[in-house]
Amino acid sequence: MTDPKTHTPKLRALLEADLSRAETDDSDSVEAATLRLAMCAVHDRDADARAHDQCEGCDDSVIRDVLSLMVRQREESADRYENAGRIEMADRERDELEILQRYLPKTIAGEELEEVVQDVIGDLEARSLKDLGRCMTELKSRYPDQLDSCEAGRKVRAALG
Repeated sequence: MTDPKTHTPKLRALLEADLSRAETDDSDSVEAATLRLAMCAVHDRDADARAHDQCEGCDDSVIRDVLSLMVRQREESADRYENAGRIEMADRERDELEILQRYLPKTIAGEELEEVVQDVIGDLEARSLKDLGRCMTELKSRYPDQLDSCEAGRKVRAALG
């Protein structure tokens, strides 16, 4: 997912462009603040990569991991704020969560997940729970960053068991 001409991950470029636009529109907006936090987290990962002799910095998969972590943190924080009766803070966390989710691939769930699982089981000719590992490996390779591994595992187990 890296642009071969510039060696810049596309997701990074998108985040930087959106941050620039958001800051131009209103530098105090929730969107601008959220994107600044995301870019700071990415820059931290870049520094860590350089420390381990990976001079090109983070690729798109690492950036997606950073954004996924930030989404989970916002979900947990929103729940805690809501349970504490701090509705405004919970709403702000959810606003940030929505902004971050724009940059992540859509998660496969529900009926679509069941169809994907059935396709993989059919393609691999899986017959029993012994094939669970093969099926999960194939699912992860076909749909990187789009699966909830726990949910996919439950669906595969149910289909094979």
